[in-house]
Amino acid sequence: MNNSFVDNLKRKTIITGHYGSGKTEFAISIALYKRHTVYAKHSLHLRNSLHLNELGDRFDYPLAIIDFDLVNPYFRSQERRELLESNGIAVYGSAYDKTITAELPALSADVRAPLESDSCRVFIDAGGNDAGALVLNQFSKYFKDDETEMLTVVNANRPDTSDISGILKHIAAIEEVTSLTVSGLVNNTHLLRETTAADITHGFGLCSKICEITGKSLLCNCYPDGIVDPNKLKGFSGDLLPLGLYMRPTWLDK
Repeated sequence: MNNSFVDNLKRKTIITGHYGSGKTEFAISIALYKRHTVYAKHSLHLRNSLHLNELGDRFDYPLAIIDFDLVNPYFRSQERRELLESNGIAVYGSAYDKTITAELPALSADVRAPLESDSCRVFIDAGGNDAGALVLNQFSKYFKDDETEMLTVVNANRPDTSDISGILKHIAAIEEVTSLTVSGLVNNTHLLRETTAADITHGFGLCSKICEITGKSLLCNCYPDGIVDPNKLKGFSGDLLPLGLYMRPTWLDK
């Protein structure tokens, strides 16, 4: 599957999207995809056995996710810290590592480390809407360079982003509160395990129209791996990207 857009993303990629868009699934999936190309370029000491014993060890890793979602305490990338760090992806975010305090709206001071390191590739999982994206303003000095870009993940099956006006309103609100420009869209139209090729095709049509109106790019069309057959997704512009269901607790399907 062609995922070349991931390799062309800038060093600091901010990922936004309304609640239920799947932005965290997208962030985790592209970080895991990128892991293979990043580590292929580094020496073996970065390493055959990956582990993090001390906080400072994370600064040596060339790939990181920063969880900036302080509004919604559920389905956050920090919940998959073990998976990510076992794959050599450092995870930054809450000042509290314990689950019982993970929902407290406080960021750890060390989130600046990967932003300041020219050698670290960073995916930033931002809050779900314009209110959630406000936290980006605390770190605005890191996002004013040509190493930064912002993407919006769109699920056309969500009420607030189910039509052109809703999607445009959502994007405009995020751009207004952050003073950053969304450069690309990600079509992730889904219904979790009930997703069909028709859902993704519907989302592709809406995202394509948004791109025609705004001049933004449609980077990729996502599909749930093992649920939708990619051979049924034909004639799309933008890459096709399989997403894992990393954030879906198994008990929800019982």
